[in-house]
Amino acid sequence: MPDRTRRIVWAVLLLLLALAVAQPYLTPLFYSAQGPRLVAARGDLAESEKSTIALFERASPSVVHVFAQAAAQDRGLLDIENEGEGEGGGNGGTQTGTGFVWDGAGHVVTNTHVVQAAAQSGGSVSVRLSSGDVVPATLVGMAPSYDLAVLRLGRTAHLPPPLAIGTSADLKVGQSTFAIGNPFGLDHTLTTGVISAVRRRMPTSEGREISGVIQTDAAINPGNSGGPLLDSAGRLIGVNTAIVSPSGASAGIGFAIPVDVVNRVVPELIRAGRMRNPGIGIIAGQEATAARLGIDGVVILRVLRGSPAGQAGLRGVDPQTGAIGDIIVSVDGQDVHRLADFTAAIAQAGVGASVELGILRNGQMRRVRVGTTDVAENRQ
Repeated sequence: MPDRTRRIVWAVLLLLLALAVAQPYLTPLFYSAQGPRLVAARGDLAESEKSTIALFERASPSVVHVFAQAAAQDRGLLDIENEGEGEGGGNGGTQTGTGFVWDGAGHVVTNTHVVQAAAQSGGSVSVRLSSGDVVPATLVGMAPSYDLAVLRLGRTAHLPPPLAIGTSADLKVGQSTFAIGNPFGLDHTLTTGVISAVRRRMPTSEGREISGVIQTDAAINPGNSGGPLLDSAGRLIGVNTAIVSPSGASAGIGFAIPVDVVNRVVPELIRAGRMRNPGIGIIAGQEATAARLGIDGVVILRVLRGSPAGQAGLRGVDPQTGAIGDIIVSVDGQDVHRLADFTAAIAQAGVGASVELGILRNGQMRRVRVGTTDVAENRQ
């Protein structure tokens, strides 16, 4: 190789080596963004994004933040019970949750457990609207057996519109769900998911069960209680009420009271301040005892005097011999395997209805028509 060529090769190699050594210093010099970056064109939002945004913008003004302040004498206990619930847990006895506007008269629906302590102690309830206005509210009525309560807003300049109402009768597993609420006190949070299961059963604080409960994997956290669960059309399909979680935060298993139950209970609370509990006037035997005896149905322990059950001639357990009387195995053709089946069927019929019971008496099937009446919580 001629000397001149060799010198050129060495010069190029030295130049490349110098550039490699200087690269960390030269790159910031020539490529640093000294001003705002240019915004890249995005294009249209996906159709699913557009529909979700439109749903939230349409529904969120109707969702409110509920603050229930217990009276002073109950605050010590409340601080422990509500620790971590909403932004006010453990702070001066304030229980926080979510609610939504039900009608044009300013009624707001939420969970009983959000306002119950304040109601029982003579405390106060206030509501913060999406506009930021804080409005005092009065309790219209509670239905602990369904974990539903109704408030009425005080005077407000701009009442948000009521949510559109859907139905829970035709829900399918896999449908999209949208929850709007105030988890951990964070106003108007939207979470999305699907219906994970339908027709779940959920016990309430009154020893009853709500049937037809919706299970969803949309994130439900403390503070979401009482908030709406919506379908993809923005219609109310449930009221968020509970989660299953070892940590107390969302684990993808949330439950909502079905809107068909809500649409039956709320008008009754607005009308009468309480939910009438349909029954026939019996005291049922314990399910565990029936299961031990291999009984499939509801054992009538005692028939209340003067009740529709008494008038229809139903029989309870013989107090002298302990012999089992009647066992309810169906209501209007619907099989009854346990007490929750019976109470759900009677609740569906309502107060003042007439139902046909299938009963077993001495091993023989009978059909008995019985009226329903308003009964106390611990009676059926």
